[in-house]
Amino acid sequence: MTALITRDELRTAIDAGTVTVVDALGGQYYAQRHLPGAVALVRADVDTLAPVLLPDRDAAIVTYCSNPACPNSGQVADRLTALGYTDVRKYREGIEDWAGAGLPTESA
Repeated sequence: MTALITRDELRTAIDAGTVTVVDALGGQYYAQRHLPGAVALVRADVDTLAPVLLPDRDAAIVTYCSNPACPNSGQVADRLTALGYTDVRKYREGIEDWAGAGLPTESA
């Protein structure tokens, strides 16, 4: 099971520039709003796009989707781990929690 990260921990990591954030919703959802600096990567594209988007397999990576009921972030995190990424965590609460706390988002 993928380790979890809290909203406060994630915010600190984003502000410090020490994490790559992965939006596991992708497509229209990513275009409408995503966490600051996030890259879009859906489960179906992990094998082909991860080596390009995430070349450092030892870098800190956090996946997220919409909320705790959304399985996408866990699926992407599990696949990244299976591909040899060593520091993958999941922001289980997702963008709904982030935006609900009044934190900034971006749009494409």
